[in-house]
Amino acid sequence: MRDGWRLAWGTFTALRVPPPSAVDAGVAGRAMLLAPLTALPATLVWLALGVGARTAVVAPLVAAALALVATASLSRAMHLDGLADTADGLTSGYDRERALTVMRRGDTGPAGAAALALTLLVQAAALAACFDTQAGVALALLALVVSRVAPAVLCRRGVPSARPAGLGATVAGSVPVGGLAGLLAVITVIACTATTFGFGVGAAVAAVVVVATAVLVATVVARRAVTRFGGVTGDVIGAAIETALAGALVVAATASALLAR
Repeated sequence: MRDGWRLAWGTFTALRVPPPSAVDAGVAGRAMLLAPLTALPATLVWLALGVGARTAVVAPLVAAALALVATASLSRAMHLDGLADTADGLTSGYDRERALTVMRRGDTGPAGAAALALTLLVQAAALAACFDTQAGVALALLALVVSRVAPAVLCRRGVPSARPAGLGATVAGSVPVGGLAGLLAVITVIACTATTFGFGVGAAVAAVVVVATAVLVATVVARRAVTRFGGVTGDVIGAAIETALAGALVVAATASALLAR
């Protein structure tokens, strides 16, 4: 378990941690299941900025922008880099090897730049809307945490790696389906309990939809990666996190507006 913690924090955050003593399928699987907990530092920043927006200390859109800057900084912008590389790979043509080569190059093409700009625009607009209400702040925090379930969704058993080496090859297929189901159950129960006591049954229903949206988006990304690249890569995992966050925030913003009526 200690190696799983180290791999999770070392992979998904910029925090300095000792390297794991060994990395095998068991360690990789535990790291992917622990990924939601690595959102804790960013969650604290979002909470502070959400409170600031609610008390008119900072404008909601400015607070949203700062929250996304902090999140990118805490993850070394690795997930955004994965999003850009994946978008470039998807638009490079239908040859699998060419797509993987484009993704490995590291430069950002027009598709990658557009994907970054549009995804961040959606995230910022939705997060700013969430910061308008207390329930919206809570749902936004849930969206951030549940977006980090994407690695476990993409690395579940049965989803292959697109390459024989690299991060994708290390973690692909390492998460038992039962472990993923247990993780989703724990997050959903905690989210429903907290939102029910804090904001009512309507907010609890919204929390379930936020969780489901993040999982659905990650599943779609995984399916597309298998169809297009032959499996997942580290870049695809990053893309799944960012798109799952965008989708979950859109649902959270919509739900918070409906609850405020």
